[in-house]
Amino acid sequence: MAQNYDIVILGGGTGGYVAAIRAAQLGLKTAIVEKGNLGGTCLHKGCIPSKALLRSAEVYATTKNHAADFGVNTREVTLDFSRVQARKESIVSQLHQGVQGLMKKGKIDVFEGTGRMLGPSIFSPSPGGTVSVEMNNGEENEMLIPKNVIIATGSRPRSLPGLTIDGTQVMTSDEALVMTELPKSILIVGGGVIGIEWASMLNDFGVEVTVIEYADRIIPTEDADVSKEMQKLLAKKGITFATSAKVLAETLETSEGSVTISAEFKGETKTFTAEKMLVSVGRQANVENIGIENTDIVVDKGFVQVKNTFQTKESHIYAIGDVIGGLQLAHVASHEGITAVEHIAGQKTHAIDYNLVSRCIYSNPEAASVGITQQQAKEQGFDVKVGKFSFKAIGKALVYGESDGFVKIIADKNTNDILGVHMIGPHVTDMISEAGLAMVLDATPWEIANTIHPHPTLSEVMGEAALAVEGKAIHM
Repeated sequence: MAQNYDIVILGGGTGGYVAAIRAAQLGLKTAIVEKGNLGGTCLHKGCIPSKALLRSAEVYATTKNHAADFGVNTREVTLDFSRVQARKESIVSQLHQGVQGLMKKGKIDVFEGTGRMLGPSIFSPSPGGTVSVEMNNGEENEMLIPKNVIIATGSRPRSLPGLTIDGTQVMTSDEALVMTELPKSILIVGGGVIGIEWASMLNDFGVEVTVIEYADRIIPTEDADVSKEMQKLLAKKGITFATSAKVLAETLETSEGSVTISAEFKGETKTFTAEKMLVSVGRQANVENIGIENTDIVVDKGFVQVKNTFQTKESHIYAIGDVIGGLQLAHVASHEGITAVEHIAGQKTHAIDYNLVSRCIYSNPEAASVGITQQQAKEQGFDVKVGKFSFKAIGKALVYGESDGFVKIIADKNTNDILGVHMIGPHVTDMISEAGLAMVLDATPWEIANTIHPHPTLSEVMGEAALAVEGKAIHM
């Protein structure tokens, strides 16, 4: 029997379930179709489990290498990786139960299966069409008749052409998250955000790590000063880097306990060998097998094309999150979902300014940024002024035992507008929101500097960096 809905959402990841909650708040009858677990990649294969592992790695490395610095004498420090994984699973399970509870609270129907858009049919002659759900449990397909559809099917790890992922020795982050044992050594192909988080984590766990990056620097989308500092600090911890290196996929060889691959590096072919390999070269949208061919939706370069209202070429079908490309971040997908639902409900919406979205790297050290880099500012014709302040002059950083890194503020000389803020150091992913709010409110460095930051806190670095824009930093 066909069921009618105001909105049917394909995908129950962060963007999908947040959109569903907002729709329920607005009184819209809503259904989610999810073939996996509610919470999607972020909760089960990305943000949460990886950060749980990163935290365990940080605690282990700190205890093993730095406990004595704090006057804490320990016996031999050992790692029980099975308990590390059990803690990760416990956190994921708790949050998964929370999302399930939110669905019940909002009276949101959840269909566990694969949804496909069929277009107008005998069930639904209206433009809203029909969504067929192939149920996971093998029961007869459910037929849903929506007035509107939101595609929130997310993404999955991509590989390099010709590079075969076997899931055991050559892995993506999906397989790496469920490793039962740590390798002695690993090659990480890709020095972007995910690659660097894994490099940092595995290094802290005691794994010998080599990162191979095609660009001339790691985390190439971040400010060059942050990239340089990150590589310096991670190299100091023992991670090996090969940048400007083109991996030759056809040279991949695997044998029991060994992976070998070659890359064009510094004008010659260099061979790299380790026990395992992690491929981290970006993510591709899940656009297959959802019925796009039954619509007029445009897919370009693998991503669904949308307006700033997140409508596709078919006005009753919206798309949000990783499936539309752009900033593939959970918090971005959530806001896109809210915007799409509010547009469906006839509320006034505003286009998301992606320049104001904070971006975070949860490595050790952490990095975070909002706005444009210094190089981008110059390319866009801005006459810039820069303030930069080191954590080494921040009392709380010294107390905390982590004083590497800095905060860098880029401003327009002519208008005094903040163009970008870039951080690397302790807990900067928790501090970047101050910079994000400052940019949303169109604050100037003067206004940040005149916000009295409590002492002693790590946040004092923001005030000092803002003062440094005008050459007025106090503790420099």
